[in-house]
Amino acid sequence: MSSLDIDLAIQRISLQIMEKNHEGDEMAIVGIHTCGVYVAQRIHAYIEQQTAQSVSLGSLDINLYRDDWSLMSQNPVVKTTDIPFDVDNTNLVLVDDVIFTGRTIRAAMDAIMDYGRPTTIQLAALVDRGGRELPIQPGFTGLHATILQNERITVRMDADGPGCEVVIEN
Repeated sequence: MSSLDIDLAIQRISLQIMEKNHEGDEMAIVGIHTCGVYVAQRIHAYIEQQTAQSVSLGSLDINLYRDDWSLMSQNPVVKTTDIPFDVDNTNLVLVDDVIFTGRTIRAAMDAIMDYGRPTTIQLAALVDRGGRELPIQPGFTGLHATILQNERITVRMDADGPGCEVVIEN
């Protein structure tokens, strides 16, 4: 995906989120560290621009909630969780860059429940590469990709730069 493809996918995802979450519904967007935060920021900016309404935005670190963190490292790198709003009774949209097995999303849902009980948890992913190990499906997706098991999808994006890309690596 080129930078333009990503921008179009983010616009499409944002429009679908707005369609599902009508005016008056309390909505919040939470990006999962690291690249999911950048995707969430872009979705958030687009929705606020289109609706002229304030939408809550947060970021979530799930490292200590993962069921495989001890396999990844004895000293996991913990990032900042910033949820500056009440999670209770919100339609919460979790955002990640790539969904694969579903384990990251399961960990994110566990982490969110420590902050409260949202009305709904919806999932947006820039890229869905398939291969689920858990029964988790995104409601909003920019691209469905079919790649080999040993290949990896990497999203290269930063918070404020217009350049970004999605690449498949061996």
